[in-house]
Amino acid sequence: MTRHLLRDDDLTSAEQAEILALAAAMKEDPFGLVDGGVGKPLAGPHTVAMIFDKATLRTQTSFSAGIAELGGNPLLVDGALAGIGRRESVADVARVLGRQVSAIVWRTFHQSDLEQMAELSGVPVVNALTDDFHPCQLLADLLTVAEHKGELAGLTATFLGDGACNVGNSWLLAGALAGMHIRMSSPEGYLPAEEIFARAKEIAATTGGSVTAVADPVAAVAEADVVITDTWVSMGKEDEAAARRAVFAPYAITGELLSLAASDAVVLHCLPAYRGFEITAEVIDGPQSVVWDEAENRRHVQKAVLAWLHERRGW
Repeated sequence: MTRHLLRDDDLTSAEQAEILALAAAMKEDPFGLVDGGVGKPLAGPHTVAMIFDKATLRTQTSFSAGIAELGGNPLLVDGALAGIGRRESVADVARVLGRQVSAIVWRTFHQSDLEQMAELSGVPVVNALTDDFHPCQLLADLLTVAEHKGELAGLTATFLGDGACNVGNSWLLAGALAGMHIRMSSPEGYLPAEEIFARAKEIAATTGGSVTAVADPVAAVAEADVVITDTWVSMGKEDEAAARRAVFAPYAITGELLSLAASDAVVLHCLPAYRGFEITAEVIDGPQSVVWDEAENRRHVQKAVLAWLHERRGW
């Protein structure tokens, strides 16, 4: 059966750890072979289609560079020109691409479209961001935290702001898989959906982690090992900017709020960041910020995901 990475819990806890270990090895030796001889699994080269329906910087550059480092051919499919779901159905595009490429990376809006692509293409499909989940970002986040804090299991991570966004959803699932204690701190009405909480709690019960909602940002940050935020105005919600900034203002990561976390806490932001809103300049540009490591690590974890999927499909 073809494996995909469509949401964070497509992986087991052991598989997540396996991919993170492979990513760390690939980061250490980006152009060489790592354990098991997985150095250039896309040599041939295999072509990987990259489709971008949403604005992108880190996703496009990290996948393009990573696929090339794996010996593959990164094929940019312009989402505007392809008109997937408008000019042609997702089903038809899936059947066409599946005969042209070895894998598909898609940054799009609807999770259901991604799932249909995976169902019909016959090749591995990787979620490069949907409105619901951002699993590649979370693998990069976890690799970054592991680099700076050591073992992931047992760490407390606090997500502040719009918990109902894709990164918030993914932090619940991926953090639970890693055995971490995840605190979601959001205003009323902006927490992840109950089914995401329920799934994360189910996972956490098997890994020793936990997931909780803590409305008060002060209590949520207290003694946290990791403090995370994302933009308050996600793509497609620009008309809500003023209202959202008013609601989320108490959840901004400031130096004062960060001082309540553990003294060696690290700060994550998946970028782009809006200094003075969800995070202050003194924090994101300060010594506890690891956002630039986090951005780089997208390449390494995405290489590991593609290599891992390659091994299971037997290209």
